[in-house]
Amino acid sequence: MSDTPPNPELLRALCKLVRGLSALFWGLPAALIVCAGTAVGGWFRAFSIAPAMLTTGLILYGLWQIGAFQKQEYPWRVALDRARLVALVNFGLSPFLYWWNRMPDNPFFTTVVGLLAVTSLLFLFNLNHVIARLGEMIPDEMLRQETRQFTMINRSLLVLLLVIASGYVFLLQMPNLPGGLIHILIRLQHIGQPVVMLLVLLPLSLTMSLLWKTKEVIMDSLFTHR
Repeated sequence: MSDTPPNPELLRALCKLVRGLSALFWGLPAALIVCAGTAVGGWFRAFSIAPAMLTTGLILYGLWQIGAFQKQEYPWRVALDRARLVALVNFGLSPFLYWWNRMPDNPFFTTVVGLLAVTSLLFLFNLNHVIARLGEMIPDEMLRQETRQFTMINRSLLVLLLVIASGYVFLLQMPNLPGGLIHILIRLQHIGQPVVMLLVLLPLSLTMSLLWKTKEVIMDSLFTHR
C-alpha cells in the first residue's frame, strides 16, 4: 500500500467515472430493448413516453457523470461533448417512438423515428470515440490496445451500416425505378434484416464489453492504490 494520501478530488472524479460507465453499460441495452419495443411492439403503452425517456436519460446521465474526469484534457472534452449532444438529441426524440406506434401512418412521426435511428447510430459511433480517448488516459497498456483496436472496428461497422442504409433509402426515393430493381430491393428488405441486426448488435456488444473492462480496470486501480 502506498503511504501517499489519495487526492480527494481525483477519488471523487474516479467514483463518478465508474458510476457513469456503469450507467452507460446498463443503459445501452435497456434503451435498445425499450425503444424498439415501444416503437414496434407497443410495449409499456400504459406508461406512455416515460420508459423511452428514462432509458435514454440514463445514457445521458452516464455521460454527464464521466465528464467529471480529466476536465483539462481538450481532445477528451471534445469527444465527450459530441457524444453528449447526440445523446441529448436522442433523449428529445425518444417520445416520438410512442406516438409513432399509436399513429404509424403519420409521415412526420415516421420521419422523426427514422431520424432517431440515424442519430442512435451516430451516438454509438461517438461513444466509441469517447471510449478510445478514455483508454488513452488510463495507464493500462492492455486496455489501451483493446480500446484502440475494438473502437476502430466498431466505428468501421457503423459507417458501413450508415452507408448501406443511406444507399437503400436513396434508391427507394428515386422515381421510375426498373421493376427488377424494385423486386431486388423488396427481397433485400427481408433478407437484409438479419444482416442489419448483426451490424448493430456486434458493435453494441463490443462497446458494452469495453465499458465493462474499463470500469473494472479503474476499480482495480482504486483498490490497489488505496
